[in-house]
Amino acid sequence: MSSTPETRPSSPRVVVIGAGIVGCSLADELTARGWSDVTVLEQGPLPAPGGSTSHAPGLVFQTSPSKTLTAFAKYTVEKFCSLEIDGVSCFNQVGGLELATTPERLADLHRKAGLAASWGVRGEVVSTARCKELWPLVDESVVLGGFHTPDDGLARALFAARAQMERATGRGARFLDRHTVTGIEQQDGRVTAVVTDHGIFPADHVVSAAGFWGPVIGRMAGVDVPLQPLAHQYARTKPLPDLAEHRHEASRPILRFQDRDLYFREHTDRIGIGSYAHRPLPVDPFAIPAYEEARARNMDMPSSYPFTTEDWAPSWEDCRWLIPALRETEIEEGFNGVFSFTPDGMPVLGESRTVRGFWLAEAVWVTHSAGVAKAVAEWMVDGRPSIDVHECDLTRFEDARRSPAYITERGSQQFVEVYDVLHPLQPMEDPRPLRVSPFHARQQELGAFFLEGGGWERPHWYEANAPLVDGLALPERDAWSARYWSPIAAAEARATREKVALYDMTPLRRLEVTGPGALAFLDRMTTNNLRKKPGAVTYTLLLDGTGGIRSDLTVARLGPDRFQVGANSPADLDWLARHAPADVHLRDITSGTCCIGVWGPLARDLVQPLTRDDFSHEGFGYFRAKETYLGHVPVTAMRLSYVGELGWELYTTADLGLRLWDTLWEAGQEHGVIAAGRSAFNSLRLEKGYRSWGVDMTDEHDPYEAGVGFAVRMDKNGFVGQEALQGLPEATRRLTPLLLDDPAANVLGKEPVYVDGLPAGYVTSASYGYTLGRCIAYAWLPPLATGTGVHIEYFGEKVPATVADEPLFDPKMTRIRR
Repeated sequence: MSSTPETRPSSPRVVVIGAGIVGCSLADELTARGWSDVTVLEQGPLPAPGGSTSHAPGLVFQTSPSKTLTAFAKYTVEKFCSLEIDGVSCFNQVGGLELATTPERLADLHRKAGLAASWGVRGEVVSTARCKELWPLVDESVVLGGFHTPDDGLARALFAARAQMERATGRGARFLDRHTVTGIEQQDGRVTAVVTDHGIFPADHVVSAAGFWGPVIGRMAGVDVPLQPLAHQYARTKPLPDLAEHRHEASRPILRFQDRDLYFREHTDRIGIGSYAHRPLPVDPFAIPAYEEARARNMDMPSSYPFTTEDWAPSWEDCRWLIPALRETEIEEGFNGVFSFTPDGMPVLGESRTVRGFWLAEAVWVTHSAGVAKAVAEWMVDGRPSIDVHECDLTRFEDARRSPAYITERGSQQFVEVYDVLHPLQPMEDPRPLRVSPFHARQQELGAFFLEGGGWERPHWYEANAPLVDGLALPERDAWSARYWSPIAAAEARATREKVALYDMTPLRRLEVTGPGALAFLDRMTTNNLRKKPGAVTYTLLLDGTGGIRSDLTVARLGPDRFQVGANSPADLDWLARHAPADVHLRDITSGTCCIGVWGPLARDLVQPLTRDDFSHEGFGYFRAKETYLGHVPVTAMRLSYVGELGWELYTTADLGLRLWDTLWEAGQEHGVIAAGRSAFNSLRLEKGYRSWGVDMTDEHDPYEAGVGFAVRMDKNGFVGQEALQGLPEATRRLTPLLLDDPAANVLGKEPVYVDGLPAGYVTSASYGYTLGRCIAYAWLPPLATGTGVHIEYFGEKVPATVADEPLFDPKMTRIRR
């Protein structure tokens, strides 16, 4: 299918590599936005080119712990329901049903129902009898209940690809099959063309939507694609007598039996079964045959590997246990289908930092395909997606998490965990430890309980502080909120409030910005006033052109043309680098430096004797920075506090980090110093109402509704996003602090919040406030008056809470400013 479109002069030349469901969806979304000069190249035959789309069983369950993935899936369902091929809908909305055969799974289905309510997906936990009604073939004696989602169903992926291909072609796109890409041409750091075995295609933008071949295309452009293909078993039974009267492709809900890592769907009078129960079967993307080569090897298609019966045998017994009718039949056919996994289970989207114009839309399942395509098309055409996609941004994987060994190991583990009940704090098990701060050995000596984030080992509490728990009156926790928690966290929080504690802040990102144009550049890119004398520290925001919060930053001016910036993610560096003029230099200094937060009412008593500089309130005010020495260690000290107590963030180079820790530890013994972990930190942070970007606020939110409008100076002479803020309508939602009414109640985040009995928003951050004696939850809700009662759904129970004023602790800031 090809044509030569008449393009508008303003339409960039786009080449999409791969005509699976993502490539076809993207061509449709781009051409719908007026970019008509779109060429889609495919090495296989159309309309079934032989990638993952060609064998996908099509099950679409929308609900995910990720709000972003759920939004992708919702749009995919909506779009596919609107598409037809020859009068046949591209989506069969039979609904979805997830079964529980263990109490743990049933509890998790209640949690999943809460996620569905938070993200706006219809669903309910149903009884065993209802499960039997929806799926008569299951053995109801082993089923405890289920989660029914009536709007889920089966995507007819090849039909959906064809329908979008036809729409895009009608707007000027062309689709060229049997074109094998052999190279990506570049000039001055930008893509210029795609080379194939049938010629060269000039391009302003190239999008790799090549599925499990993504790493192959990426290598041609010199871009790592952190994706691991794995084979996944799928089989079809022989005809079942119980389905003999069926005439439709499928009429019963798609079925998940996650306690055994299985799913089921009807194929008229047969049942299709997929299994994640077998060992991971990683596939080398560079060894996957092209279409014609696969056919020569007697493979149906490149994505369809031979069925390994030895891996299937245990799952077949589990199938027969759940569905007794399967005991009377056999497997008629099966294959090991190849599809893509990433180290964190999320897609890889966005434009390369090193090769401008080279985009990735990889590791995308049919479930999320149209939603991803819409987001990437918006990103390309408008400069940003309309929803938050930071979890999918390709910049999130730093070098330490891009090695082939890491990608294979973590990708394989993602396969294993697809249907596992995962706690929100549950860390990866291997490879660990990967990244450690210079204080790691001392933390181990103190019995640190480590969790992991971004590859970093992060202490959450220290067993050395267990004796401090004596005398604390803490309510008993439910089993779920008690996981990855210890009462020691409460003791560490109290010690921070009463004495002094050391916090390892090393994993927080640090950038160095230097050069003659550094001040003007940072002032233009951020919302607050940075034109202050050296020594000033400023909390400020990075906005996009629509006024959405891309990140929040802490900017310290250490010299006339030298700044240290506390940032959140690699995307911050990427954003700044894209806008930086030639006389500004940016450098990520995180790995070569370290940081200790010294916080508590005795922090000054600990630090002052170690330096000749004045650390008094008059000599070293709040939000000020000073380069000095503590003992033998050169440090950059910043008077900041994210726990609501007096103190400093102390930075030094990694080689001196251990000496800094030991210096502070020894000096703090007479003051009762302790080491404290992230669990206490998060509790203290929420008591002060400090936001966490990526959790409490994203680029979907503006500063005023997020409660950080104080960091915006509208009287500044121009900053990114300023114009958008000037025309904002009255807020219809706000980030709202809630206190749970019951002192023993806990929530963890992402739970739905009900106002007047209806779902009205969702929890972002939550933690028990040990100083307050109540669990704190921040939630996105319509504007509500202080004192308004709401309910938070936690494992199916409605927990009462009340809207509170913030900050909840020390509203006059007397503890910090002393």
